[in-house]
Amino acid sequence: METLQFEFRGGRPAAADAVATLVGVVASGNLEVLVEPASLNGAFRIEVSTPVAGFRNIWEAVLEDFFARHPVADVSVSINDMGATPAVVSLRLDQALDEFQGVRP
Repeated sequence: METLQFEFRGGRPAAADAVATLVGVVASGNLEVLVEPASLNGAFRIEVSTPVAGFRNIWEAVLEDFFARHPVADVSVSINDMGATPAVVSLRLDQALDEFQGVRP
C-alpha cells in the first residue's frame, strides 16, 4: 500500500455549515472519497491510499487540475483507491465536493 500526501494553498474556505461527506466505494477500478472540514490555516490537504505504487506524478496532475477547478481551503480529503483511472478519480472528487458543499443535481 502506498500513501501519498498533497497540499494546495490559495483556495476559498468551505462553508461554515459543511459536514463530512463520503462518496464512492472501495472496489476494483473505483475509489472512496471522504471530504471533511478541517483547520488547516487555509490549506487544502489530500491523502491518497492506493495499492498501485509508482503513480505519484499522475495523482499530482489529477489533483492539481481538481484544485484549479475547485479552489477550496480548510478542507481535508482522504482517498481510498482500488486502481481507479484518472477520469474516475476526477468524477468522484467532483461528486464528493458537490455533496460537501450542498450542491444537488
